[in-house]
Amino acid sequence: MKIYDVENFPNPLRVRIALAEKNATEHVEFVPVDLLNGEHRTGAFLAKNPLAGVPVLELDDGTFISESTAITEYIDTAFEGPSLMGETAKERAVINMMQKRAESMVLDAVATYFHHATDGLGPELETYQNADWGKKQGEKAQQGLSYFNDVLAQSAFVGGEQFSIADITLYAGLVFAGFAQIAIPSELTHLITWQEKVAQRESVAA
Repeated sequence: MKIYDVENFPNPLRVRIALAEKNATEHVEFVPVDLLNGEHRTGAFLAKNPLAGVPVLELDDGTFISESTAITEYIDTAFEGPSLMGETAKERAVINMMQKRAESMVLDAVATYFHHATDGLGPELETYQNADWGKKQGEKAQQGLSYFNDVLAQSAFVGGEQFSIADITLYAGLVFAGFAQIAIPSELTHLITWQEKVAQRESVAA
């Protein structure tokens, strides 16, 4: 298998953590994409993912899978080990719900703030910006941080008592928030403690 990505970018980070959680990193060849020079907008890359995003998983039979959640679901099913998606119907539903909330309320909100309300990746890549929309999404991200602080006051992890894809997505969102200079308010102690705990996991720390 091959994964086309940019190391340390938020969505590639999600997939790399998932691979490490399943002890499957050695089964993948990582192919770097020169996103800063526009490789993701070339015809060759768009043939792999018409939405021009990373990461993209290429299977041995030539199938291309994009979207971090879809790639993680493939990894979770293809490799042994504790499930990142949940085992029972209830676990899977709750984890799916919380993963989506982590994505929309934090990760995607931070991304929109970064690409619209800051210089982002520079004028050659940020060809359209709406500063007001970006600032509004920055506010949404702050509300998301508060929401997940409340969630983590009640459970060890985002989707319950087991580490899951929901935790991976929220962690990547917080990494992106730090890069975009969106600070976690000091009073959100449950979120801060959770972030420190996740950062110590072997799949993340490595």
